[in-house]
Amino acid sequence: MNGKPRYALIVAGGRGLRMGAEMPKQFLPLTGLPVLMHTMRRLAPHVDEIVLVLPVEHHSFWQELCTRYGFMSPHRVAAGGDTRFASVHSGLELVPDGALVAIHDGVRPLVSAETIEACFHAAEAAGAAAPYRPLTESLRYYTPEANHAVDRSQYVTVQTPQTFRSEWIREAYAMPYEERFTDDCSVYESYFGCPVTLVEGNAENIKLTTPQDLALAELLMR
Repeated sequence: MNGKPRYALIVAGGRGLRMGAEMPKQFLPLTGLPVLMHTMRRLAPHVDEIVLVLPVEHHSFWQELCTRYGFMSPHRVAAGGDTRFASVHSGLELVPDGALVAIHDGVRPLVSAETIEACFHAAEAAGAAAPYRPLTESLRYYTPEANHAVDRSQYVTVQTPQTFRSEWIREAYAMPYEERFTDDCSVYESYFGCPVTLVEGNAENIKLTTPQDLALAELLMR
């Protein structure tokens, strides 16, 4: 790989409550492997190093899974926090300045090579990038008191990996946490006051949240 060193920071701190499973969703089996291993395999060919952020109470279980499945992909493990913000902050401590870092949800195992590469190239050029998808359903503004149609062409959904120059996103994550920080782009924009570059993502890059998502991912992988 040419240019800046590339890191993947994979955040896997979910408890899987909406999945309705006893096991956190990142560890659920998907075509014979835990979801998280599929995700790491997608990122590994595109980066120099992987940092995996897991709650401390999951570290030993993760090592057991790696042994059970013979999972040898090199990576370092950081301690997750009580919020996604805290987990990313922790993982960034293992990423040096002068690199590019792709921050990715551990339960997005279907991100494409094209999406990953597009994010890295855009972040190297502009400092910050994220994949998006256009909306396909009608969109309405809603409150309990009123609702009305809005122009969906002015809105998109945002995926991960959200990719940044490492020193810039670490500087942004030095801010105190606020509830409006729903993803890494919102943290970056709040600190620097400028938008990220959007690149088109792949439709299959879904976040596995419900049993239906897991079933769909199984179909797509097969």
